[in-house]
Amino acid sequence: MATVKHKILVLSGKGGVGKSTFSAQLSFALAAMDFQVGLLDIDICGPSIPKMLGLEGQEIHQSNLGWSPVYVESNLGVMSIGFMLPNPDEAVIWRGPRKNGLIKQFLKDVYWGDLDFLVVDAPPGTSDEHISIVQFLQATGIDGAIIVTTPQQVSLIDVRKEVSFCKKVGVKVLGVVENMSGLCQPLTDFRFTRMTETGEHADVTEKVIEYMKEKAPELLDLIATSEVFDSSGGGAAKMCNEMEVPFLGKVPLDPQLCKAAEQGKSCFAEQKCSVSAPALKNIIERLVANNWQEEMSVEE
Repeated sequence: MATVKHKILVLSGKGGVGKSTFSAQLSFALAAMDFQVGLLDIDICGPSIPKMLGLEGQEIHQSNLGWSPVYVESNLGVMSIGFMLPNPDEAVIWRGPRKNGLIKQFLKDVYWGDLDFLVVDAPPGTSDEHISIVQFLQATGIDGAIIVTTPQQVSLIDVRKEVSFCKKVGVKVLGVVENMSGLCQPLTDFRFTRMTETGEHADVTEKVIEYMKEKAPELLDLIATSEVFDSSGGGAAKMCNEMEVPFLGKVPLDPQLCKAAEQGKSCFAEQKCSVSAPALKNIIERLVANNWQEEMSVEE
């Protein structure tokens, strides 16, 4: 870890909020800025990072320097227990001490080389893996944690506990990201259906698109937004204000981003993620500007 300049934890008290998706896209973005980046997946029981980086089926190799990360690009290396499982459907049924031992090995025995950033994708909660990673990394310093949530109170109740955890163990909260902040996509990407008398859905998408092209072509450029999770409680922004931690921004629920994660691709590489990529780019630029402006200047 002595050769790693900056270490970032990606946390959330709640599962299923898109933490691994954010970790993957953050790593892609930092690598695209020409930083040397490592992505460490410490979700021992549910490793999804290999899938999200397009590295399924890859294996870890050992050299005289230690374990070698699996590389997406020359400046983006990945380490996960997912590379060690003989079968991707294999369940990892381990008690805490064995999990802690593997995390320690990941930190001690993986030869990352000189890294600008190590992004650590953690499982949900505030227990074994979280205590271990904080204790092991504190000797060489942790820059802080990014906390991911969705807008509804059911998620924020658990995420508040994660903020509290960070404060108790002395980890700086770099900011909170509100993910899946409303379904948002171009109107032309929607499927339109009509309910029939028998209760079935008849697809009328082609007719609707043709009608818009003919009668109202200005509608074809519209972005349609719908609230999926209830944000009437004020969402992550209100929580950040109450708990005095930075709010980094909102990322909409974008089917194209979900597709990029499924395919193991960067949402910034193509123009398909027209809704989510700009939101993620703004959040990551704000994060870098707030915390590592000097690094940015040196790279430029």
